Order: sequence, then C-alpha cells, then structure tokens
Amino acid sequence: MPRITQLEQGSPWVELSTTPADWKAADPKLLATMLGEMHLIRAFEESVLELAGEGLVHGPAHSSIGQEGGAVGSAVSLRETDGVNGTHRGHHQFLAKALGYVSPKGFDPKKLVNAETQALLQRTLAEILGLSQGFSGGRGGSMHLQWLEAGALGTNAIVGGGVPLAAGNAWSQKHAGTSDLSVSYFGDGATNIGSVLETMNLAAAWDLPLCFFIENNMYAVSTHITEVTKEPRLSARALGFNFPSWRVDGMDPLAVHLAMEQASEYMRSGKGPTLIEAEVYRFFHQNGPYPGSAFGYRPKEEEKAWNDRDPLVRLATEMKKLKLIDDKGIESVRKQSQEAMKLAVAQLVEQDPEGKPGVRRIKPELWPDTKFVDVGIRGDASEIASARKAEEATFTGKVKNVKFIDAVAAVMERRMQASDKYIVMGEDVHRLKGGTNGATKGLKEQFPDRILGTPISENAFAGLGCGIALDGRYRPVIEFMYPDFMWVAADQVFNQIGKARHMFGGQGEVPVVLRSKVAMGSGYGSQHLMDPAGVMVTNPGWRVVAASTPFDYIGLMNAALELNDPVFVIEHLDLYNESGNIPADDLDYQIELGKAAVRRQGKDVTVLTYLSMVKHSLEAVEQTGIDGEVIDLRWLDRASLDWTTIGESIKKTNAVLIVEQGARGTSYGGWLADEIQRRYFDYLDQPVQRVTGGEAAPSISKVLERAAIAKTEEVVEGLKAVAAGFGGGK
Repeated sequence: MPRITQLEQGSPWVELSTTPADWKAADPKLLATMLGEMHLIRAFEESVLELAGEGLVHGPAHSSIGQEGGAVGSAVSLRETDGVNGTHRGHHQFLAKALGYVSPKGFDPKKLVNAETQALLQRTLAEILGLSQGFSGGRGGSMHLQWLEAGALGTNAIVGGGVPLAAGNAWSQKHAGTSDLSVSYFGDGATNIGSVLETMNLAAAWDLPLCFFIENNMYAVSTHITEVTKEPRLSARALGFNFPSWRVDGMDPLAVHLAMEQASEYMRSGKGPTLIEAEVYRFFHQNGPYPGSAFGYRPKEEEKAWNDRDPLVRLATEMKKLKLIDDKGIESVRKQSQEAMKLAVAQLVEQDPEGKPGVRRIKPELWPDTKFVDVGIRGDASEIASARKAEEATFTGKVKNVKFIDAVAAVMERRMQASDKYIVMGEDVHRLKGGTNGATKGLKEQFPDRILGTPISENAFAGLGCGIALDGRYRPVIEFMYPDFMWVAADQVFNQIGKARHMFGGQGEVPVVLRSKVAMGSGYGSQHLMDPAGVMVTNPGWRVVAASTPFDYIGLMNAALELNDPVFVIEHLDLYNESGNIPADDLDYQIELGKAAVRRQGKDVTVLTYLSMVKHSLEAVEQTGIDGEVIDLRWLDRASLDWTTIGESIKKTNAVLIVEQGARGTSYGGWLADEIQRRYFDYLDQPVQRVTGGEAAPSISKVLERAAIAKTEEVVEGLKAVAAGFGGGK
C-alpha cells in the first residue's frame, strides 16, 4: 500500500461573522456612514430601474439592489489613493468608492446629501443615460463607470476582463513604494474565467496588493453556481495560489468591513494579495426591474428568504439596538436619498411634449454632440510633436553597423537608462541573455526590478500592462513571443487596451507598447507565424509600426515609447540577423509620426510594403526591370498612414501593388486596397493589385511553408501582372 500523507493549505482560509460585541465595538460614525451610503445607492438603483422601465435607459440596467452591503462594507474605509474596479453590475461598487471620495469624513444621517454628493449622483445617472455630462461623456453608460480622481478605475462589461487591469494598478502602487492597495470586484461567474485565475497566480507570484473581491450571488444570469463548479465555496480559489481568503456574509456590511480591515492590513504590509468572498443576493434579474422568479430560474421562497436579510434592514436593526438611530431617523435617511434622486432625475428628464401626461423623455440638450462619436479613439500625438526627428538617408553623423536585433536591445537600454518609467514584461525576457531572440540583452542586469519575466499567461500580463499604463506612473513594454498569442489575450488587446481611451470618454491615456515578431520561414507552424498587421489596424485604438532597418527601428520605437496611445511594434525574425547602420552616439531621435520612406523612386507602379518585404520588393523590381516606386510604409494604422506620400506616388504611377508576406485571411493589404480605391480611384488605370501568402496559415513542412508565404518570386509575379494590366508595359 502507498503511504498517504495529508497535505495542508499554505495560507489561511476563514469564515468571518459578526457577534453582538463587534456591533457594540463598532464606531457609530462608521455605521452611520454605511447606512447613508447604502440608502443612497439603493435609491439610485431604484431610479435607474424606474427610468429603464420607461425606456429611458438605452441598453442594460444591471441593478445591484440587495448587494449594497458588500460594496459599501468593503470600500468605506479605503483611501482616496486606493483603486477599485468592477464588473458590468458595478453601480454600487463605483458609488461606494466615489461617495467616500466626495465625503471623506463620512455621512451624517441627519444631513445626508451635500452639494458634492448631489453632483455625484446626477453625473453618475447622466453617464448611465448616455448623456454628455456623464463621467465619460455618455460613452460608458451603465457598464463602464470611471472616475480616476476618486480611485474608481473603471467598471467593465467583459466578465472578469477588468481583473488583470486592477493587478496592473496594484503593481504600480507597490513599485512606487506606497502602501496603497487595489480591489477588483467580480461575481461568481467570473471565478471560472482564465483571466481571473491567471491574475490570481500572477498577483500571488509578485506579491501584489490586490484584493480579489467576489460578490457571490449564486447566479450567472440564470445558471446556478452548483451547475458550473464542484467547489461553490469560491473563497477556496485562493488556496491554489497560496494567499489568504475570507468568506463572509455580504448581507452583513459590518462583517464585510471587518474582513476588509484584516485583508487590508495584510496587503498594506507588503505580503501580497487577498480574496474576500461575500455571499450576497441580487434582488432582481440579471437586467431590468423584474425578479429572477419571473423568468423561472429562482423560486419565490428563495427570493423571500434573501429579501428578509436585506443589508439595509440588517444595519438599521443593529443601529436601533445600540440606540444610534430610531425608526424616524431611518425613514429620514430613506427620504433624503429618494429626494436626492428625484432632484437628479429632474435635472435630466422632462415631460415629453408629444407624449401622454406622465410620459418623460431625456432633455434633448443633454445628449452628446454626434461629432463626439470618434473623438478620443487615440490622442493627437502632440506629446511627440517637438521631438527631434532623423532619417537614415539624410543623417550626417557618425554611424556604426549593427545587427537589427542589437538595435532592438540598444534602444530599450537607452530609454530605460534615461527614465525609470519604462517597464518590460514578457515570457523569458529576463533569461536566455535577452529572451528567446536577444531583444532584451543586458537589461535584466541593469534594471532588475523593471525587467519582469512573466508566467505563461498572456491574458494576465497584457491586462496588467494596461492597468499600469492607465495608472500613469509607468509605461509598460509588453512582449508576446509570437503574434499569434494575441488571440489568447484578445480580450485584453482589443476590448481593454484598444478601447479604453475612447470608451471612457477619450480623457485618459493608454501608453502601452506591445512588441512581437513575425516568424514566417522559421518552421514554427500555423500557430506561431502570423503577420498581425491586418488584424491590428482594423481594431480601433492601436497605432501600428513596422521597421525594415535598424535605423528606423530605433526611431520608431522611440516614438512608440513616448506616445500616449497603445502602439503595436511588429518585428520580423528574418530581419534580426541582418545588419544596418545606426548612429554611433545618438539613440534619442524619432521617426516622424505618419511618415513613410521611399526606398526607390519609380514611375511604373507604386509598391506599398513593410518589414522584410521591403527587401524582397526591391529585389523583384531589379529582377523585372519594371520601374517600381517602393514605399516602406513604417506607420501602418489608419490614423498614422502617410497618405501624402502614397497619394503623390499614385498620381505619378497610376498603379498600385501592395506587397505583404502573410495569409490572405488576416491580410493588411485587403484593408489598404479598399482605402486606396476609394481615395484615389480617379488616378488608377487598373484595380489595386496585391501580393500575399496563401489562404492557409503556414504549416510545418518546409516546402508547404514556402508555398504559403510570399517572397521575392511572388513579388516578381505581382509586378508582371501589373505590367500586363497596362498591355505589357507603360
């Protein structure tokens, strides 16, 4: 028989509940503040549901009625400089943090609402209604509430999507030497999502001051928790990552507060993350003003049992026992909250002049101007307007010849020497003498606390990078070993990083640099070899750069690192060992934003290309004798593309050949061809021609891989096709 040894958990896992002594010992001011905040939130949510019932809330109205105790109990003692983010059901989380900010000394039940509180309620409601006076100009609505000034980092419509961002905020807090902490609120449904579990692992490995706060209301829409997990005690999730967790009755706000006090002490002392599971209950359906029983998935008996445990009633009852308030005082708190919301609503809606009596509408003058629709997708790049620019063709200083990959490492070394705001993270970037290709060579030795070797968890560390960027103190440079891995982190790359600035009203900045390499020809197969350009430029928010020479790489990376927008820097494995000149003593210049490079003048056809295909295009032109004008695009995204240079060339040649290496399905050229034909149709003597790889992703077999991608030979055929379109020549 084998020997069996019972293993023990590495960190505490406890259930916390209050006793009469805890209530007696509680600060009366704390209890009064929690009562006031919960009533304000309750009245707020009731007004939202009322407006939703009238059809005045466009989109969902995820009510938090019944769950106020968890949010208020956990946030009531947080600092202004602590950060919180939350979920699609986040009104109460947002308001709990924001109410503490506007009234840092607490709330007096006798005089509950001051001007600042009234303004907060109205502005939050305006955001939910999609109005211009909202925190994000109406763009965020119910599910995207952000007020950075108050430490409200942003609620999130993607279940679990905001958790990695909170980890980034916690990383910045720790790295800056503060004792601040972050709290990420999410529901039971999110506890089975990869990004949440990845972030738990990463936060524990790096001892980040992050509280994973689970509002366990037992239902993910209509699916009960017991249907989706073998362990419904969700606080057990922390045990697998070896950090402490608390299970607490979320209908008891004091119990939640005491658990958060203990967790905060642990996090502020530098020990790492914590988890609190608050058992709560949403009194209404996932969305709207009806109970779950109306949809058949919850029994009315269950709803009544939880409604009888209303956290507002629980707190008021305990305060009455302590003679801190009476029924009249409780009713006054309720009435003040309702009056505040009536006033907020009255500022935003009015009688519909074309409707029946009692039918209301949004005041027309409060809607955002439609011209605001695309404002803030990215910044205006004014932050780099005055930077010194340089071009290899006109550079007159001393140069030296280096490998492309050494230029990659050199520019990052220079920037990290110049400023401690740059952080590099990715898999193996701290090992192997510079990662898998040498891109971070020598950096770990010089900057040990800013070169972060990550777990294999692109979702977590990409989101963490976004959180760092949103915090504003540091600028992350994230490396994906291969661009195909962005699909693993697609939520963070596209839904979070790419949309954050615009979604939250265009006011914030998202200075993230994401690096990756195209590896076609290396034999790594279908899941490692894609060219991400076409995918990235068709997703809003990203700038995209691609250098074909070491000199350009330095200038483009310098610009990318100073931009306040997310920038995807695409590299190519074929270029890494090629050599080129860079300035011998100057690594501080930039390549001008939106400036392409004409690598060869010509009059027969405009060849638009980037990365390694620049060289292949030049070779093909020489082999065919066709007088092609080869343009190295360098800046690839819609907002940064050099339409001036492209247009001047097309007006001269009247023909376009777009050259890229990768598969047609994710093609950059497909998008670019559409843009060109709409902009320059009158100057084209034939349709835009394209050179691409095949339909399939490249495979492992050497001959099949070569057949799936484009190189010089395919460009030669493309040039001949253009020439044939002119009847054999021009």
